[in-house]
Amino acid sequence: MTLRWVSHQFWRHRMTGLLVTLAVTLLLMLLATHSLHPLSQKPVVEKRAEHENAEHKQKQASHKENSGRKSGEVATVTQPTEDITGSTTERRRRNPPPIVFLKTHKTGSSTVQNLLFRLGEREKATFAFPYYTYQFSYPERFRAEFVDELPDGSSQFDILCSHMRLDLAQVKKVMPQNSVYVTLLRDPLNTFESVFNYYTSAVPAFAEAQKAADAAAAVAAAAGFLKRKSALTIFLEKPEAYWDPKEVGNGLAKNPMCFDMGLNSLQWNSSWPEDLARLEETFHLVMIAEHFDESLVLLGALLGVGLDELAYVRLNVRSVLSVATLDQASKERASAWNALDALLYDFFLQLFWEKAEMYGRKRLTREVAQLRKATEDVRRTCVAREGVPPGQLEDLVRPWQTNSATVMGYELKANLSQLEQGFCVRLVLPELQYHSHLYFQQYGRDMRSVPTD
Repeated sequence: MTLRWVSHQFWRHRMTGLLVTLAVTLLLMLLATHSLHPLSQKPVVEKRAEHENAEHKQKQASHKENSGRKSGEVATVTQPTEDITGSTTERRRRNPPPIVFLKTHKTGSSTVQNLLFRLGEREKATFAFPYYTYQFSYPERFRAEFVDELPDGSSQFDILCSHMRLDLAQVKKVMPQNSVYVTLLRDPLNTFESVFNYYTSAVPAFAEAQKAADAAAAVAAAAGFLKRKSALTIFLEKPEAYWDPKEVGNGLAKNPMCFDMGLNSLQWNSSWPEDLARLEETFHLVMIAEHFDESLVLLGALLGVGLDELAYVRLNVRSVLSVATLDQASKERASAWNALDALLYDFFLQLFWEKAEMYGRKRLTREVAQLRKATEDVRRTCVAREGVPPGQLEDLVRPWQTNSATVMGYELKANLSQLEQGFCVRLVLPELQYHSHLYFQQYGRDMRSVPTD
């Protein structure tokens, strides 16, 4: 009997059986994890510069150095007023409702954000952007004051889709009452591998494990051994040796999806059942990365947009050389370390298939096929090469690179029409460049830097 199996049965009946099985769940989690640290409160930080972790600073410096002001460059491309593929759907188009998309880390959320950026730009939507840079003072919990001012001529914010750590009460102060809430979850094992290898230098616990891996490799090399353990393998062998729960930058180091969702990511506590019930009640759709096309069809139905408008390319994809392969022992350790993410994922996976049943399996299958055809048509029109190394890409379409992972991009076809160019550039435009462009378009100025004093 595995923890995953127990959690599946537990969440299958959801909150009705919660109190009866809580003791068993706690016992299993204690057996699966080692000496959980108590939750400690970090003193309030006065300066917003201290709210931003190393990732924000690296992104801003890299973007400024490599890209200049991308807003002006994108703005020179005509924004298409219709889709280049024509209609492939039976749905009637209507104005989409306000949208809150909780952009979780390393789940495929950049692809969904790009779709919402394109949708919002077509609809002349007003975006709720961070006051500083690209994220809402992550990893601080979201606060309404982290949002830039409502621009002149707008009566409300229509789309919020930048990285944040969720605080529902604060989000509801910013977004209209009729907003649609959406997020995306991914298999916890794959999520953690991706988070670790993407943010190795940005998350203190991961950086310490990398130092240990480098030191071990040096000793092995001196002894004539060529094979070395990866930093991820070394971390998983004894995670508490590198992980300090009091360190604000370690939020993604354990149960990263729970952390982004605003849950207690350190250990199960008495607030979990109520918090999960609140998330279930609030989120109209929790997309599942392993069923991405099905998720997009359900999202399109929620927003009332055509299937052809949901065509996409996968963004922020790492090189195969930046993806770690774990042995069985490391997989088991990673699952135990991220047991709460497994509970969260299984809970919403069950809800996802319930929504799919309500939508109609035959209808869903038919529309997934239509979406895939529209996506293939768009890729055939736009993309000359995929999986292109960053050094071979122009600044405009080069994804931001971390110190520990190589992120690939797309090369567009030559001789595109003006309509095709406007659409295709936006289709492959990385997060930072598109964010900068839309911010400049909305406010007539570049994004603010994080204060350094």
